[in-house]
Amino acid sequence: MKVPLTKVSIISESLLKEEVIELIRKHGATGHTLTKVEGEGSEGRHASDWGGRNVKIETLVSSEVADAIMKDLSDEYFEDYSVIAWLVEVTVLRGDKFLKK
Repeated sequence: MKVPLTKVSIISESLLKEEVIELIRKHGATGHTLTKVEGEGSEGRHASDWGGRNVKIETLVSSEVADAIMKDLSDEYFEDYSVIAWLVEVTVLRGDKFLKK
């Protein structure tokens, strides 16, 4: 069965890993994928230069949950930390396993 969901992708400083995972769980995400990543920011500096590699955390959730995650990320982290996030609408097979029951 195909289910429309929203993929939330978040790249943050590695020191925020546990906090970001807790934030997405708080909103009902049933799982996530975590990858260590490298890159360069708009100011030409690598956050990893002083704090270790960055992390990319992705989760599949309903659009309402995605909006709540983005609001909390914005309110709690955007001003003081190196964090970027984006949403992509996706269609997932077995998508019901990603929705909290």
